[in-house]
Amino acid sequence: MNKITLSVFLLFFFFHSVAQHKISWQNSRGNAQLTGVTSAGFPEEIELKWTFRAGGMFKSAPVISDGKIVVGSTNGTLYCLNLKGDSLWGFKTGNAFEAPALISNGIVYIGNLTGMFYALNLKNGKKIWQYKTDNQIMGAPAIITSGGRETLAVGSYDYYLHGIDAQTGNGLWKYESDNFLNSAPSVWGNNAVFGGCDGFLHIVDMGTGETSGKIEVATYVASSPAVVDETAYIGDYDGGFNCIDLKNKKIRWRYQNTKNDLPFIASPSVIGDKIFIGSRDKFMYCFNRESGEIIWEKNTGSRIDASTVVNKKHVLLVNMRGDLMLLDSETGKTLWNYELGIGIMNTPAVIDNTIIVAGSDGSIYCFASPNPSKGGE
Repeated sequence: MNKITLSVFLLFFFFHSVAQHKISWQNSRGNAQLTGVTSAGFPEEIELKWTFRAGGMFKSAPVISDGKIVVGSTNGTLYCLNLKGDSLWGFKTGNAFEAPALISNGIVYIGNLTGMFYALNLKNGKKIWQYKTDNQIMGAPAIITSGGRETLAVGSYDYYLHGIDAQTGNGLWKYESDNFLNSAPSVWGNNAVFGGCDGFLHIVDMGTGETSGKIEVATYVASSPAVVDETAYIGDYDGGFNCIDLKNKKIRWRYQNTKNDLPFIASPSVIGDKIFIGSRDKFMYCFNRESGEIIWEKNTGSRIDASTVVNKKHVLLVNMRGDLMLLDSETGKTLWNYELGIGIMNTPAVIDNTIIVAGSDGSIYCFASPNPSKGGE
């Protein structure tokens, strides 16, 4: 196999092994490695198809499975809609949802600001079990199957990463960090990889709760890491973006914004040789995955807290001004921009030619192509 053929094969294998399926978006970052990649096509142009007004505000990102949209509100209700925008069920709790849900095998897993973590039936919203942590939950869980058992890992502001039996809700282990855990863990083999407000990237075995090490990154890490092979990519609150060798537990390269020290709250998207991430400095950055050099950068006009979604050709982003934008991944050129006009602080959910956005005004918006026969890539 010559070098060109091998490179094409590896890119094809990478894309199809990590991309979320085009009719589902069960994890708010697309897959267990949190790379933000979809195999779905983006519409070449969009129009607003419907709006569902819920109340409160949406800080949580939507997820989609089996034709059902699930997203939690700060009003304490977890909403489930069909793809036409009709309400199917609502699960009410005593406090706000800011963490995204994870859907796995027909079960919705999600935590709220009381520190309660729930397992719900996707079909009807009925509670299967609940598990209590001692402080708020801000990030989605990770899940793996090992030794015949499904194990969840979820971080809490009680400083612990909690290991939970996915079938019973029983606690299996707790790993203690040195500060709040704000983000979602990424899965690397049998390990959960996650950043903490203690400034470290932690690596914890999800079967035992034992750590194999941690890497000092910055003073504070709020975003979730994307993991590809043995490498984690993560932004930090000091305005840095880091490429971390997980096997050798060291930083391979680091980009530091010299113009300002505004943080990276968003998580990166990684596909092929590129990384995409937005910053609170209003810019969208495209980095070379191996060298850390900036390929292009684009001022979007407002700060970016939400993570991107990417496919082979395009980058979808939202900002706090309410711009929903599709960019060419090679150049950063804007292909279309829909001005929603309300702040968006979470990742859109993407299935084939359909985009679901949960806004800070407490409404859920569905965008799709005005011409269903004209899809995108």
